[in-house]
Amino acid sequence: MTNQPDNQRTFALGKPAESTDFILERRYRLVRRHAPTMGGTLLDYGCGNGSQTLRFQEDFDTIIGADVVPEHIEAFEAGQPPATVHPVLYDGDRLPVEDQSVDAVVSFEVLEHVTDEQVSLAEIHRVIRPGGWVAMTVPNRWWIFETHGADLPLLPWNRVPLFSWLPTALHDRWARARIYRRRQIVTLLEDAGFEVTTARYVTAPLDVLRWKGLRDWLRSTLFKADLTSIPFQATAILVVARRRP
Repeated sequence: MTNQPDNQRTFALGKPAESTDFILERRYRLVRRHAPTMGGTLLDYGCGNGSQTLRFQEDFDTIIGADVVPEHIEAFEAGQPPATVHPVLYDGDRLPVEDQSVDAVVSFEVLEHVTDEQVSLAEIHRVIRPGGWVAMTVPNRWWIFETHGADLPLLPWNRVPLFSWLPTALHDRWARARIYRRRQIVTLLEDAGFEVTTARYVTAPLDVLRWKGLRDWLRSTLFKADLTSIPFQATAILVVARRRP
């Protein structure tokens, strides 16, 4: 990973979604719905084990999946992806991708884990051609549970209700990842040279809910739609943006 600045905290690495998780198909539908174009070369920034990446294999001529965790890339390669899909390990600093060489970037629940958000967004900006697009999701501050957990003293259960609503300085002291307001992630992308076209709340997929009957009922009622206008129903924020010329 990148060297840690003195004024920044090291957050935990992300855990890839499993191939059977409901959230994978929801993200795919949302990108297909809101991205301006398909085709060309796609970069999946923080691809994990490739379960999400492979959802896009019919939509692009070439796909690059980049991740900083060797075990994730090994798992991706072990799945024997098609010849058009290329898993690559990188050091967390500079992507092994040429300037303005990709048409689109997707990144799901990754930015909250990186050492420096501005550095990561600058790298994404560097590799996208002018007019190309990025679609990413980040955790939503107003969901009722801390989606990535927190290492709180004296509390073994790490998904404490409303913990994510604390002021950022307190939240980031114990949280395992950053968390975002919608305006905050939009501003970060705009400052990195992107024009945001979509910023929406993504309805909770409930993959972590173990009670199947309750999970199925909630998915068919309160959490049926992929998007919601109610922040408290959303675990994530979807942002789609174009790279300015």
